[in-house]
Formats: sequence, structure tokens, C-alpha cells
Amino acid sequence: MKALRNYLDKIKPQFKEGGKFEKLHSTFDAIETFLFVPDKTTFKGSHIRDVIDLKRTMSMVIIAMIPALLFGIWNTGYQHFLSLGQEVDFMQIIGYGLLKVIPIVAVSYIAGLGVEFIFAQIRHEEVNEGFLVSGMLIPLVMPVDVPLWMVAIATIFAVIIGKEAFGGTGMNVFNPALLARAFIFFAYPAKISGDTIWTGGLTKGEGVIDGFSGATPLSKAASGAIDQIPSLHDLFFGFIPGSIGETSKLAILLGAVILIVTGIGSWRIMLAGLLGGVTMTLIFNAFAANAYMTLSPLTQVMMGSFLFGMVFMATDPVTASQTNRGKWIYGFLAGLLAIMIRVFNPAYPEGVMLSILLMNAFAPLIDYYVVEANIKRRLKRAAKLVKS
Repeated sequence: MKALRNYLDKIKPQFKEGGKFEKLHSTFDAIETFLFVPDKTTFKGSHIRDVIDLKRTMSMVIIAMIPALLFGIWNTGYQHFLSLGQEVDFMQIIGYGLLKVIPIVAVSYIAGLGVEFIFAQIRHEEVNEGFLVSGMLIPLVMPVDVPLWMVAIATIFAVIIGKEAFGGTGMNVFNPALLARAFIFFAYPAKISGDTIWTGGLTKGEGVIDGFSGATPLSKAASGAIDQIPSLHDLFFGFIPGSIGETSKLAILLGAVILIVTGIGSWRIMLAGLLGGVTMTLIFNAFAANAYMTLSPLTQVMMGSFLFGMVFMATDPVTASQTNRGKWIYGFLAGLLAIMIRVFNPAYPEGVMLSILLMNAFAPLIDYYVVEANIKRRLKRAAKLVKS
């Protein structure tokens, strides 16, 4: 590492003002700060310092997503060979999974970081680390058979419209990864909500065994095939079709523990989202107007990407509510609406995507009223003290 540090120090003057590659200063700075701790200091004003910066925050979120990514790689190979009725060893399963998942991850980062670097150069600003997390979240919310060009277009759309249009990292209103999924969902719905998304692109005539549809638990529930929903065991461990990172609830919970222990993710939003989902399910259970409404709260929250959304998407520190009371309201409504959308409208089987995007829009309003309520409460308290 010392040799690399010396080499970067040697070529660094060429990227500064007046240097041969001064127009690529933002690109060089991004690479340097990714490899080493920045050596920059502040010169004026008062600043609150912390041991953790944006880069370390983003890195910790990525570490929390690794269990879901690794299981997604394994499950990709498992579902493929299961559809063919073949029994293969662990390495063959992992090998196939890597061949399908890694290109999606690579395209997401290349497309997203490409846009980030271009905007940083145009604005003469530093390249922020915000996309490090979005670049991993986007592949995890995609089905494994999504075309790579769609991933690239959706990622570029999410970064430009959902992030750079608002001013870049820390300024966006909507979660970029959810915008990428929403873009494909509305532009190419068959690639997101199709029933054969986990058969490796194969059809019945190409070796897929009879009885294997590739249908996700949510698509089965939406079609009324309640009796075909996998067991709670399979839903929890993730031996089911679904988007790459959403299937294993065990892996998601491991990520949640990492986020909570490190203080990166809000446990209030996670718990409130879970309570909101359970509350809506219990309301449906009380009416039981159709078979979908009779599903237990445990089954509802373990189907689809509900838990993944509440752990990794709803807790986005930029797009979520900032006040403690606001986090409870925000998370509860996100969970409540997620179950409501998926049950009321089978055309949108994955309600968590729309519910979180909707709550992203209302998060500032929630915080505004929470702050206003606190101000009024303190004014009343002060008025009572004056009178006394």
C-alpha cells in the first residue's frame, strides 16, 4: 500500500489546477479517497467531528447487505437447477449464480458511477460516496433475468432524475434504488412481475420440468393460489423465487442487526414498519373478504421484499423522516401501505416499493408537523411558567 500511496502522490500534481489532467481532478480525488483516508482539514468555522464519515457509513451498509447478496447468488443457481430437475454440487450452484448476479452488479456500478463522475466533473465537485450503497441495492431488488441494458437505463434514470436533479448526494427526495426498480416496473412490467423470472430464461421446451413455474409467493397470492404459497420455513430461509436480495429473511435480519448495532440504520423505522404491516394484516384478517386477506401477519411480512424494504430502503437517512417521532409515523405508514397496496391491487403485488416512495414524498411534511407540535408544546409550557 505504501508503494501505491507514493505513486498517487507522484501523479497528484498533474490533476490539480494547472496540471495536465486538471479536468479529471474529481475523478482522481474519488479514486484516492476510496483507497485512502482523506487528508483534508477544515480552515474556518466551527465543526462537529465524528469518527465515522460518509465513506465509512456507506461501507457499513454494504457490509450489512453482503449476507443477502451471498444468499442471492446461491439461490440463483439453486432455483435454476431446481427448474431443470438436476442435482448438482455446491460449486456448480455458486458458479451459475455468480455468472448471473455479478454482471448485474457490475452494470449497476458502471452506469451509476459513470453518471456520478460526469456530473462531478461538470460541477467541479468531489465525487460523493452515496452511490456505493445504491449501486448494490439496485441489483438486489432486481430479478435475476432482467436484461443488463435495462439495469443500465434504470440506473442512469435513477441517478439523474432521482438524485442529481435535486443536487446530488444528501439532496434527493426519493430513494434512487427504488426509483430504478419503479422505472423498470412501469416501463417493462413483464421483466419485474413475470411468473418465470427465476428459470434462467428457459422455457418448458428447453428443459424446465413440469410443476415448476418460477412464480414468486406474491404472484401466487395475487392469483388466489394461497395453498401454493411456500412454507414459513422456506420463506424465512429463502428457498423461493424472488428478486436477488429479498428471498432470505435470515440474511436480511443479519443485515438489520449490523445496521442497528452500528447505529447506521434506524431501529424505530424498522420496528414501526413491521408494526404497520402487522396492523394492516390484522385488519384484513378481521374482514377476510377474500383468501388473500386471511393470510397471517407472519406470512405477509415474510413474503416479497417487505422486510428488505423496511431494513435497507425505508431507513435511508436522506429520504426518511429525521425526527424520532416522525420515524415512528413514517415507518408505520410505510408498512401499513405496503400490505394495503399488495392486497387491494394485485396489479402491484410488491406494494413495499410504492409505499416507501410515497412516504419519501411525505417525510418532510411529517417532520414539519412534528417540529411544529414540539414548538407549540414548549410555548404552552413556557406560558404556564410565566403565569405561575
